[in-house]
Amino acid sequence: MGSLHDYTQLTDVALRSIREPAEGLFIAESSKIIRRAHAAGLVPRSFLTSPKWLFDLADLIAEHDVPIFIGTDAAVESLTGFHLHRGALAAMHRPSLPAVSELVADARRIVVIEDVVDHTNVWGSKPAHGGAESSNTSRFSRSEAADPVVDHILEPTTGSPATDHLRTRANSVENVPLEVAKSALNRKRRSRIAIFENIVDHTNLGAAFRSAAAIGVDAVLVTPSCADPLYRRSIRVSMGTVFQVPWTRIDSWPDDIDLIKEYGYVVAGMTLGEGAISLDELVAEDHPHLALVFGTEGQGLTRQADRRLDRRVTIPMMHGVDSLNIAASAAVAFYATR
Repeated sequence: MGSLHDYTQLTDVALRSIREPAEGLFIAESSKIIRRAHAAGLVPRSFLTSPKWLFDLADLIAEHDVPIFIGTDAAVESLTGFHLHRGALAAMHRPSLPAVSELVADARRIVVIEDVVDHTNVWGSKPAHGGAESSNTSRFSRSEAADPVVDHILEPTTGSPATDHLRTRANSVENVPLEVAKSALNRKRRSRIAIFENIVDHTNLGAAFRSAAAIGVDAVLVTPSCADPLYRRSIRVSMGTVFQVPWTRIDSWPDDIDLIKEYGYVVAGMTLGEGAISLDELVAEDHPHLALVFGTEGQGLTRQADRRLDRRVTIPMMHGVDSLNIAASAAVAFYATR
């Protein structure tokens, strides 16, 4: 059951990045995004809105027997930490993520995001990182703050109970046998996987998801230290397309590059490192199954990931520009290799 606690301190990125996954929730902001999440089969645990936006979601709210918190604009801002001008908020249950093997087997195009932990940015190509693999910078050590006192917020007890709650993905996912997946994959004309490594900016991550959805990438993989695609800002920047592109988090990175190769993918990393071919040259090779890897903001691909690549690829730059923002470079690469 949802509570007002779900909506406290929404602007504290470090705290929410720890709390939300641990508590099995994420926050959808605006009626449009709430509807997209609902259309994807995700289930709300509560709603928070001002009176003027309540009726905009009345049909959807009526489908679920969950708390509805209604407050003045000032009360909602005091609770969340920001002025809500996009309609409403919903605390929603996180979906169960599929296994990497299942997603790769089912995908025709996939994107993998390696350890990007800032939901705003997914930077462009950078030279391969010469040091050890990047650590997770999203850790938060201070204890959770108590709920602020918020006046004029009501929890109605009336409402239409839901007849059948929508279910998220199955609680347990069985791995698809490799030979079965290979056989199915070989029958597909083309498939694309993109890998984002260590991205830490929520805005860039959301923008990369939006590009993946718009250009037809079949799935997204994010590495262990990558920012949360279901963080509120990531979802908002993606315009809710994070609910439309299949994605999952890689448990073992970069070791699972070898697993991706076993499913028939050529793994190409975007980098300015030595031995890189141009994006045009990669396109000319016309690989039927291609996985594109994008490194973290600033440092690019880790050494551990770089040494497992089949191809190193660069987007030629002009006028002294060394690289593109990761969201921009991802969009260019997705379109070129579609």
